[in-house]
Amino acid sequence: MQTTPPHWQRNIAIFLLGQFLSGITSMTVQYAIIWYLTAKTGSATILSIATLLGMLPTILLSPFVGPYIDRLNKKMLLIVPDIVAAMVALILSAVGEFGGFFPVWLIFVSLLVRALAQTFQMPTIQAILPTMVPGDQLTRVNGQLGVVNSANMIIAPALGAVLFGLMPMPLLILLDVLGAILGVSLLLFVSIPENRLVGTTVHVAQDAKVGWQLLRGNRGLWYMTLIGMLTTFAFMPAASMYPLMTMRYFHGTVGQAGLIEVVYFAGSLLGGLLISTFGHFRDRIHPIVWGMVVIGVTFGLSGVLPRTENGFLWFLILNGVAGLAWPFFNTPLIAMYQQSYAPETLGRVMGILNALMSLPGPVGLIFAGPIADRFGVATLFVVAGIGVLLAAGVMFGLKITREYDRQLQADGSSDLTKRG
Repeated sequence: MQTTPPHWQRNIAIFLLGQFLSGITSMTVQYAIIWYLTAKTGSATILSIATLLGMLPTILLSPFVGPYIDRLNKKMLLIVPDIVAAMVALILSAVGEFGGFFPVWLIFVSLLVRALAQTFQMPTIQAILPTMVPGDQLTRVNGQLGVVNSANMIIAPALGAVLFGLMPMPLLILLDVLGAILGVSLLLFVSIPENRLVGTTVHVAQDAKVGWQLLRGNRGLWYMTLIGMLTTFAFMPAASMYPLMTMRYFHGTVGQAGLIEVVYFAGSLLGGLLISTFGHFRDRIHPIVWGMVVIGVTFGLSGVLPRTENGFLWFLILNGVAGLAWPFFNTPLIAMYQQSYAPETLGRVMGILNALMSLPGPVGLIFAGPIADRFGVATLFVVAGIGVLLAAGVMFGLKITREYDRQLQADGSSDLTKRG
């Protein structure tokens, strides 16, 4: 029987504060580095490589970090990656200060190390949350974590741009070190229950296979995973084209393209706040499906708007509504995974899940450019809307996915992988 730490509200508040402080400083530095690469190189290839370095570790390594998450001290799995990333940031800052410039290869190393840190930290956080809060509060706390992430996504790009213009780059990079110090210091005061596999040796490939089998063995969640991958594949190409849609279709400015992103994450922030406040759903499939429907409708309508100022205003509004809907799809879904597996297996399952959910995005991006060039960028939004609506129909139409959460909450159990 899982025991929730005493004073769990205070415990989770300290944890979320640490995540905000370490996250906002790290992301601010990352955005400033992108601004630096843009200003100094002007190379689309270098920017593409920098973006790719941030995505590949999650896709390639997530299945293999799960076995370590299930066996090692989870607090240390959050602390050590932050310390390593901070040390690399310190080296990068020193090289820039005393050498007068930042070697591109060293910048790439720093971005890769941060991405590797997140590859360990993300599934670790997903694995520990069910042990830190009562089961009936898990969806709400996931919503609070979503609020933290959305706030970081709103603040960091603007803060990175402003500080890039005001501070020497070596000094700015040290913000990453400051964030690590604050985040690690707060983590020391957080109680994280230990649910480790003991007395077993890590066999990475075999353990990753176990995570795969656990996910595949739960038919309801496996179908949800496939539908989630389809949803990501459908909307990610269009989501990546927001700047192009703004500037080519609506003939907008760079500032308006930036506003689009801010409005989306502001919507996500509001959605996370609503879930964190009212997120005790009796049947979580309903907010998941309605979230998908709203995303599908807003994306589809965005592709048929007139190329006028009023059209752009509606594009802005629809984008904010899509951001509002995203947490209603993502947050309850993650909570269902967390409650369906025992804590000592959750790391392996979430590692496989994160890899699978991350894969369709880059695959979809391969087709995004050619489709936008051939048929127009607005067509991507129409296709995305139709694709997400079809996925929503499948999610609600299949009995095994439609009834899964009612049965999960009725059982009140973990590790439902034997359920057919």
